[in-house]
Amino acid sequence: MDTRFLGIAELAEVPSVAVVVDVMRAYTVAAWAFARGAEKIVLAESLDEALALKARHPDWTALKDGPPAPGFDLVNSPGLLRSVDLGGRTVVQKTTAGTVGALAVKEASLVLCAGFVVAEATARVLRTRGSDSVTFVVTGEDGQADEDLACAQYIARRATAVGAEAGTDAAEFVRRAAGSRAAAELAQGVRQGVHPDDVALCLEVDRFPFAMVATLEDSLMVLRPHVLPSQADEDPV
Repeated sequence: MDTRFLGIAELAEVPSVAVVVDVMRAYTVAAWAFARGAEKIVLAESLDEALALKARHPDWTALKDGPPAPGFDLVNSPGLLRSVDLGGRTVVQKTTAGTVGALAVKEASLVLCAGFVVAEATARVLRTRGSDSVTFVVTGEDGQADEDLACAQYIARRATAVGAEAGTDAAEFVRRAAGSRAAAELAQGVRQGVHPDDVALCLEVDRFPFAMVATLEDSLMVLRPHVLPSQADEDPV
């Protein structure tokens, strides 16, 4: 499998298969939203679009980066989200980098959104599909965010693993993410809308058994959980 690791601005063409990685915190938050019962997540182009969608669908839950703001129900924090009941709800998510990355590759034939919490499930989708080429979109810091690059490299390594003994130890990749600028800013309170447990929650490997697939639905980019079959009877996506 040929792999490329690109920042959002480096996407010169539409990839066939894209894995959009945002560890701290968009796609850790998205995974927690599904774990808390959300049916789907609509990835908004802008804060204004998120608010407009919320206005048209008052029962939807709007979520953004940073501190709480009028019109938004939640902030982009796994620590704050993990106690929220989202049973059957639609969440509208707008973040600084993660949602931007997914929208940048919305025409790809397969778009997976990922963090460490869904790493193995994401790798299994790639293994099952058997893609010749996969583009990993490193969303943070113009493609330089080490937490996102480490996670992307870990998923790529897992996606090409062969046999039961071909496991890849996540420890070094997690260490890199723990030492990233994003982790430091979250821990030091530089970023707003933060819970003290956010960094630890973002560094949990394979917390959830599903991957997350984004597709265009009526012009909206919609993220849904993808529960894979058992290892013995995997079917192509």
